[in-house]
Amino acid sequence: MLPKDPIMLLSFVNTKLRDFYDSLDVMCRELDADRQEIEDRLESAGFRYDAERNQFL
Repeated sequence: MLPKDPIMLLSFVNTKLRDFYDSLDVMCRELDADRQEIEDRLESAGFRYDAERNQFL
């Protein structure tokens, strides 16, 4: 369900966080996604989750 390409994943996750979810934890729970896997894949591309902004930067 989640895009494999890190840039597409970034866009997908940030859009979901902006439009539907109050936090990464809620999004992962609702989508049955592995938070650590998302963070690892995006971190490897240079992005980190900012909980205050609720997005990856």
